[in-house]
Amino acid sequence: MAILIGRRRALTAYLATISLRNTSAFSGYSSSTLRAIASAQRPLTPPAVFHQRTNPSTLAMSASTTSSDADAKVDIASNIASVRQRLEDAISSNDRPAGSVKLVAVSKTKPLELLQAAYESGQRYFGENYAQELMAKSKEMPDDVSWHFIGPLQSNKAAALVKTVGLDKLACIETVSTLKLAAKLNRAVDTLNEDAEEKKKLGIYIQVNTSGEESKSGLSPDGEVADLVKQISEECPGLSIDGLMTIGAPGDYSCFDTLVKCRDEVAPLLGREPDELELSMGMSGDFEIAVAKGATSVRVGSTIFGQRDYSNLK
Repeated sequence: MAILIGRRRALTAYLATISLRNTSAFSGYSSSTLRAIASAQRPLTPPAVFHQRTNPSTLAMSASTTSSDADAKVDIASNIASVRQRLEDAISSNDRPAGSVKLVAVSKTKPLELLQAAYESGQRYFGENYAQELMAKSKEMPDDVSWHFIGPLQSNKAAALVKTVGLDKLACIETVSTLKLAAKLNRAVDTLNEDAEEKKKLGIYIQVNTSGEESKSGLSPDGEVADLVKQISEECPGLSIDGLMTIGAPGDYSCFDTLVKCRDEVAPLLGREPDELELSMGMSGDFEIAVAKGATSVRVGSTIFGQRDYSNLK
């Protein structure tokens, strides 16, 4: 008992010290949670754990629960209008049909208030990077929102994501690059379709590493993409391969050309014309160039929602 009391006192003193030096270190925890930690009848976690939590989805959720001062100053309606105008200008200047490029608003780590403001400005396509964050937000946003998952997806979280969000709202998983993940998604779709009158498919994009960087996920455009497309087509009837996605290297716009070429090679394998497959490429800094190169979907985050602040998560 004396040891437990000593530990509680040590933690209390530590929390008081931290609150004076860096109150943001505990911003992800509620006061009730901190009280529970202080009164826990078990060995306490070393204080360093409070500074460095390593689960990305946990970090994202703590960042997206409340609005920061910076978030409160973001004029979402104005930003959306500006991006749409730039997008329309890029489409027009490249002699492409009006409405031929989809705008996906990337809202990772951003609070619901900002997503709701974007929705009120007419935005319906949203992109999230973390499975847990998407599942939570999908329950709070209107049902006519189309969600795109654009981050790395662990196969053990695939079923929960599909079943929680549902096939009506989960428009696309953009980051499929293994048969293992595709099979997990396919099984989840099968489960949802078991008692459904209308059988539905889940849209996916194949992620391509067009830059060849080891830090980037995705398949090599030289053969690997075609092989996976064949396997998924044969083994995963619950999935619809709707396009290709790439991140590319900053400033290297040949990555966009590589994705276009890859689509030309993949389309015949699916019995489709190249322009029937989506090209998800281009972000805040280069989406206009991506449109000029043939993008049909662009992922824009900071230009709409403002820069992301991860300082309170460190």
